[in-house]
Amino acid sequence: MVAAVLGAAVLHAAWNALAKAIPDRRIASALIGAASVPVALVGIGLLPGPAAAAWPYLVVSGVLQTAYLLLIISAYRHGDFGTIYPLARGTSPLLVTVVSVTLLGDRLTFLELTGVAVVSVALCGLVFARGRPAAGSWRGPAMAVATGVMIAAYTVVDGVGVRLSGAPLAYAAWLFLLHGTLVFAVCAVLYGRGFAAGLVRSWRPGVLGGLLSLAAYGIVLWAQSRSPLALVSAMRETSVLFAVGIGAVVFAEKVTARAVAATVLAVAGIALMKLGA
Repeated sequence: MVAAVLGAAVLHAAWNALAKAIPDRRIASALIGAASVPVALVGIGLLPGPAAAAWPYLVVSGVLQTAYLLLIISAYRHGDFGTIYPLARGTSPLLVTVVSVTLLGDRLTFLELTGVAVVSVALCGLVFARGRPAAGSWRGPAMAVATGVMIAAYTVVDGVGVRLSGAPLAYAAWLFLLHGTLVFAVCAVLYGRGFAAGLVRSWRPGVLGGLLSLAAYGIVLWAQSRSPLALVSAMRETSVLFAVGIGAVVFAEKVTARAVAATVLAVAGIALMKLGA
């Protein structure tokens, strides 16, 4: 199980790297989103539908996940992969924890409180890992944080929706269909003329990225059915470390000792939050 979840973490970082490698964010988003639609249709044909109470959550999540995909790929156009990815992934569990305490009345364990503090320090360190950012370089990190907000939002929405659905796999299939169709339509409108030609130019990395995303999600679902959720979630966040390595090797990004330390600290903090839950 450990090897499978670590493999899912690699796949998650890999599809994000493919998204960064595609020059146009709208084409990348459209292809990665659309790749899930055929698989979703198969699932919908084989599974009973989710309960009616889950549909409002499905629709809201589909919109949030469309915004998430557009934001993260846009952020990659304005910042290093090894910085944007950890910021987006690290912001999300931090926000989910804060919302659960302030709005849902949850109580934090000592490990969770420690994890919140560690992640907060790590994310600040990551932003300033190469010194104070220049005036025009805040756009990428700001979009990464906004991406983390979207991840946190759809995580909370899906957490309620999937419980109301009575059929988690059917919920996931319909969500992939709604999200994939919506993001493709939005990107087509944003791109305008030449959209089809852009799809043809970049279809290979885009479709591959979408399939890797599906594979990563499927592995995590399988692992969650056999092991504690907190443990699986904590191990999944090692994708942040793989992202820093991909940034250095594939995109020739400069990796400072402070950036590595901040990234490792973020993973440790996320793990404490997950394991303390």
